[in-house]
Amino acid sequence: MALYSKEERYDEAAVKAMAEAYEKVLTTCGENPQREGLLKTPMRAAKAMAVLTSGMGVDPADILRSALFHEPNDEMVVVKDIEVYSLCEHHMLPFFGKAHVAYIPDGAIVGLSKIPRVVDAFARRLQVQERLTEQIRDCIQETLKPKGVAVVVEARHLCMQMRGVEKQNSVTTTSAFTGLFLDDPRTRREFMGLALHRS
Repeated sequence: MALYSKEERYDEAAVKAMAEAYEKVLTTCGENPQREGLLKTPMRAAKAMAVLTSGMGVDPADILRSALFHEPNDEMVVVKDIEVYSLCEHHMLPFFGKAHVAYIPDGAIVGLSKIPRVVDAFARRLQVQERLTEQIRDCIQETLKPKGVAVVVEARHLCMQMRGVEKQNSVTTTSAFTGLFLDDPRTRREFMGLALHRS
């Protein structure tokens, strides 16, 4: 019987360098990187970091352009409850939650799966939630040129829960709007009602 194997692709030089750095971190923490439980930890951590920062090599606008369609539709399109997993650039600890994204088409729509892919492309970088929210908004606005874009991100930050202030139930909410979502309060309220409604 063949042993389980999984093929993953990484920048081998970058992952090797990160693994060496993680081994030094373990040693500096007082751990023994040669003990059984830690033998593969530096490489595992390096590969995890490569995945968690893989958005650095992606142009999110290209994701949208790959599935752009001309349609006369001008009704609000909302994709809500998109899982977000990112790393805080201040402590390199995770923050995670949900993004809610809407746009009002002006002659062009995009394949629905591309919106979560754009969120992932920006989230898989060292981030702050405020910038992440604005980057998603700006990318959609500049690429689709819709009548308006709305983005809300709700997230929990382990840098607040595991260390520092240690507040376990705090949630940070950020929002960013363009076009009709800025100019028309009724449009903004409609989006917020749809995005934050809990069924």
